[in-house]
Amino acid sequence: MRILLTGKNGQLGCCLQEVISSSTHTLFAFGSDELDISDADQVASSVAKVQPDIIVNAAAYTAVDKAEQDQAKAYAVNEQGVANLAKSAQALGIPVIHVSTDYVFDGFSVEPYKPSDITAPQGVYGASKLAGEQALASICTRYIVLRTAWVFSEYGNNFVKTMLRLGQERDALSVVSDQYGCPTYAGDLAQSIVCLCDHYQATKELAWGIHHYSGDMPTSWHGFARTIFAKAYERGLLSKVPKLTAISSEQYPTPAKRPEYSVLNTSTLEALSLRPSMWLFSLDKVLDTLSAEFSGE
Repeated sequence: MRILLTGKNGQLGCCLQEVISSSTHTLFAFGSDELDISDADQVASSVAKVQPDIIVNAAAYTAVDKAEQDQAKAYAVNEQGVANLAKSAQALGIPVIHVSTDYVFDGFSVEPYKPSDITAPQGVYGASKLAGEQALASICTRYIVLRTAWVFSEYGNNFVKTMLRLGQERDALSVVSDQYGCPTYAGDLAQSIVCLCDHYQATKELAWGIHHYSGDMPTSWHGFARTIFAKAYERGLLSKVPKLTAISSEQYPTPAKRPEYSVLNTSTLEALSLRPSMWLFSLDKVLDTLSAEFSGE
């Protein structure tokens, strides 16, 4: 099957290229320098040239804080870009698999958010991603939205790699302890997307609509950092475990408000025959990979 992938240079895009390379699918991957999805003509031209069987959109404007001042750019990519892809897909009669975010919710819940729960984004990033979901739903008859959260991997910039860097540089640091979510390994999400492509190739059907894909166990950023440091120390990635202090969101203000609670209910994955990311196991894999890179193996 011919897969057109956008956002090839992001964490998910890198992992998707890895997974698809060992599949039977033919991949046509584009970075933002090759395909600006906010440009309708570029999208139409690329889709017409590739003639894909399915489009996987991993492209997004993800600078959460910067989006507060760069609203036009965030909406251009996260809403108009999705609409452009959706129009080309609908014209060809093919589906779109689109990745969205936990930031579409307000973070005030006390139980995991279901795909059907009311959305109420608290910032420009979340609002622009929600607008993209709505554009896709209004244009395409067949689509999958996978909302995810707290993505990490061996690629790019993410919380795991930031903590490793800070752990090597500092004897002590403070991490927010009152925001809760589920870490998600980009490689697990990529594997699940390829499974969806496999299933669609075989049956021409999927459980269309919105689903949640994230890690299997909630934690706080403080808890996540503590786990990263312990596992990194075991592997010799850190010579010592830094002193870790729990602080509140108020003590670490950011331009964009983060959800206090963005645990996602992933029960509808059963309809897609998928399982949540086992993030503790996947964190071991990422740290083993990074450990090998550091030691030059």
